[in-house]
Amino acid sequence: MNPAVSPGIVVSIFAVATFLNAALLFVVEPMFTKMVLPLLGGAPAVWNTCLLFYQGALMAGYLYAHLTSRWLAPARQVVVHLVLLTASVALLPIAVSASPLPPTGGTGQAVTWLLARLATVLGIPFVLLAAGAPMLQRWFASTRHPLAANPYFLYVASNAGSFVALLAYPTLIEPTLPLGAQSAQWTRGYGILIALVLAAGSATWVWRRMDAAAPSAAQRTGEGEDGGGTRDDAVVLPSIVPTPAWRLRWVLLSFAPSSLLLGVTTFLSTDIASVPFLWVGPLALYLLTFILVFARRPPLNRRMILLLQAALGLTIVIVIGANPARHLAAAAAFHLVTFFVMAMACHRELADSRPRAEHLTEFYLWMSLGGVLGGAYNVLLAPVLYDRVLEYPLAIIVALALRPMWRTRGHARRALALDFALPLLLFGFVTLGYRLPSLPGKWATYGLYGYLGVAAFMAASFYQRPLRLALGAAAIFFATDLGLRATNDDLYRGRSFFGVYRVRRWEDYHLLQHGTTTHGGQSVIASRRTEPLTYYHREGPLGDLFRYATDPVAARAVALVGLGAGTTACYSRPGERWTYYEIDPLVVAIARTPQLFSYLRDCQPDVKIVIGDARLSLAEAPDSSFDLIMLDAFSSDAIPVHLMTREALQLYARKLRAGGIIAFHISNRYLDLGPVLVELARDARLAGATVNRDVDDAQKAKLYYGSRWIALAAHAHTLAPLVRQAGWEVLPPSAPVRVWTDDFSDVLGALK
Repeated sequence: MNPAVSPGIVVSIFAVATFLNAALLFVVEPMFTKMVLPLLGGAPAVWNTCLLFYQGALMAGYLYAHLTSRWLAPARQVVVHLVLLTASVALLPIAVSASPLPPTGGTGQAVTWLLARLATVLGIPFVLLAAGAPMLQRWFASTRHPLAANPYFLYVASNAGSFVALLAYPTLIEPTLPLGAQSAQWTRGYGILIALVLAAGSATWVWRRMDAAAPSAAQRTGEGEDGGGTRDDAVVLPSIVPTPAWRLRWVLLSFAPSSLLLGVTTFLSTDIASVPFLWVGPLALYLLTFILVFARRPPLNRRMILLLQAALGLTIVIVIGANPARHLAAAAAFHLVTFFVMAMACHRELADSRPRAEHLTEFYLWMSLGGVLGGAYNVLLAPVLYDRVLEYPLAIIVALALRPMWRTRGHARRALALDFALPLLLFGFVTLGYRLPSLPGKWATYGLYGYLGVAAFMAASFYQRPLRLALGAAAIFFATDLGLRATNDDLYRGRSFFGVYRVRRWEDYHLLQHGTTTHGGQSVIASRRTEPLTYYHREGPLGDLFRYATDPVAARAVALVGLGAGTTACYSRPGERWTYYEIDPLVVAIARTPQLFSYLRDCQPDVKIVIGDARLSLAEAPDSSFDLIMLDAFSSDAIPVHLMTREALQLYARKLRAGGIIAFHISNRYLDLGPVLVELARDARLAGATVNRDVDDAQKAKLYYGSRWIALAAHAHTLAPLVRQAGWEVLPPSAPVRVWTDDFSDVLGALK
């Protein structure tokens, strides 16, 4: 190889190696998460905990890269890294077994179990991949290549690889390859990466000896574009050297976007579906901000980013505080846009404060520490400290506080006093608004948002003072939150590993809500206390099942996946054996609290409740033991994917007695699960019937909801009464979808 004529080839080798390294890293994230979903039930916190591990392992990789960079010359570091990469192939392909089962004792045990499984199965390959980006940049910076003085362009290649992988997984990989094939292809990619790392290491050795008299990039100070210094509209920070103050700022600037990433992910996964595909978007946006801000010429003006950050930050705290329950798609889009701008602002400040190449690995180490702290705060501390997703608006406030100080005139001490006094006055202004007489009808909402808009406009005038702006946003949020909580009808708020729950009084009803979705309700009127309501009313499909498709005399054995408020217990008769399978102990506590819901006390006080993943727990029940298995899993609007696979359906069929029925409640705002069940029924040679029944205004007034159900049985005559007497329709013989299995599912194809 002649280095004098092949600088482009060298850059290509390093860029492709960095790109593939990152792509492998971020393909394995949703792939492994999908592997563990059947073991933990698919709650939003599963993805958040996985993200926490990924960030921790990323930091471990950066620490390994930093320490070996300090202790070893680049050539020796190349050898060590190649040896470890090659040895780690013995741990592949990646697979997750169902033994030992995860504990069901609470949030802390579930988090510990999941983190331990991540560490033992994925830890070593992940850490080695995490070290790849800083190592490859360090090797390149140690050469005499013309671009080596500013190796940060390789960080753009790294984030581009991550970005492409995250988008490719749900759109190309997941819909076409089962998990076993995904893992096998990932292992092949790992082998290709080892070859590319060998090529990059060889190029490092050759280019370091191209001109022994020339200084390396680590010995050259930054000048102009290639010096790792500044860009046209960036804050001038020449020759940054790590100091305690800079290290703290790097940590905080990484902490805020990391916490925001998990916060917006929780919002989306709670109100859409608990599957990896729908959680990839926020992480892709997160990576896109890195690509943009570390580009040689960032496409977005820094001042414009900061102005947008202030405007969107103040608006989003109003949206979060007021918590609108309608237009969820628009609200989700606004959350994503705001998250993107907030992360962009923080990451732009990071990019503008990056040090010279000799401090590159330390810079990434402090960045990763901030990411880990943000993840730990959201996953480990927030569910214990808060009864709702309070960490999300708090992270927005922190991000606003980390803005650069704009030059302002006046006395510094007086300005500092105003930083606290003006937000305090703003808090009083917003609080006063909730004490004023409200406008009639729908104008009350318009008046509230108009008043809050005035408050936001006042806070926007603080944009030149980061602390004042952040405290102004905090004043608006907490005043709005306190004002609404003082007037709402909340009876209970609680939070667990599996989500945030709320029980509220609405007219003559108690409602159980998870996010903005109602999962059960009960009348407080004595004569209606044992009447099933919402999706489960007696005039609906569930009433049909118990009226026409089960034995009207003999005692029935019923398995119900998902407890909710315990509404369905009031379909039971004396002497019957009912078993609920519920993954979240907090849901059980809510359903067993008579002050909130009394269905269990009034209708089935001795009902058996098995806490744990329904599929794993149901597998322990004797075969041929149930007349009806009903799936109404409590995980936002979506039934977890692992409960709708070929293997799951085979399990349910084994547990049914002769003439038994499997019933799926598939009401969903975003996913059409009907074709999936049609094809599962065809594959299992089961008969099926379906109904999608709406309600009229009179029924709505009684808190009856429309719902969609599919019932499956071994023989068509079992379901014939539903078709003849209740207006159900026979399932079509097939659907144009691929059968879902534990190794394959296509959530993208199920979107409405």
